[in-house]
Amino acid sequence: MSEQTRTGRTAVVIPAAGRGVRLGPGAPKALRALNGTPMLIHAVRAMAASRAVSLVVVVAPPDGAPEVKNLLDEHALPERTDYLVVAGGDTRQESVRLGLEALPETVTTVLVHDAARPLVPVDTVDAVIEAVRAGAPAVVPALPLADTVKQVQPREKGEPEPVVATPERARLRAVQTPQGFDRDTLVRAHETVVVNGDGATDDAGMVEQLGAPVVVVPGHEEAFKVTRPLDLVLAEAVLARRRANDGF
Repeated sequence: MSEQTRTGRTAVVIPAAGRGVRLGPGAPKALRALNGTPMLIHAVRAMAASRAVSLVVVVAPPDGAPEVKNLLDEHALPERTDYLVVAGGDTRQESVRLGLEALPETVTTVLVHDAARPLVPVDTVDAVIEAVRAGAPAVVPALPLADTVKQVQPREKGEPEPVVATPERARLRAVQTPQGFDRDTLVRAHETVVVNGDGATDDAGMVEQLGAPVVVVPGHEEAFKVTRPLDLVLAEAVLARRRANDGF
């Protein structure tokens, strides 16, 4: 019996239904080109690079599932991995839930990954999966903070904001994705945790509200989120360095 058979299959859900307003007008953020290839394709390849991942579910904009499926079909992806495209919802939380509902029963470990983190190294993906398989209900890759953080009293944009506290930086972490979960735990979180407004943007935070433990594993500086135009410049530089190091 293989290791994957004993532990159940691992799948990744990539919610990619957002518009990415901070990158400006145009195509949805996940479809923006990075070195000539849509960020979403980079993100899918990053997840499929892990030999433990048997299925990647891409949650597309509600009216864009055919376009995203065509996109996946047009690009070379690892053949050992299955790919599925489903239509998403109005919020990230709803899109993740729809992705979860599309998973086969054989999947016991679920990763949720931001399409806007296209360059996460495979070692980070594997570390998250291994920690879930070792018994953690929820696992988050994270990095220590380089900057001191201030808690403030929010004011209108541009106005000076009074400092309320300075948290101890050594106890803080900046979280990344993929976040990994025991499937039953994540499903229970989506069924029971109510988040107002635009819904949850952090699945591990929903699991925390269940009272289940969440653990952190080391993240990676190249797993940053492409949110603003400057991030695209940095991402292109990372890809250029990788091409130079790989000799192509």
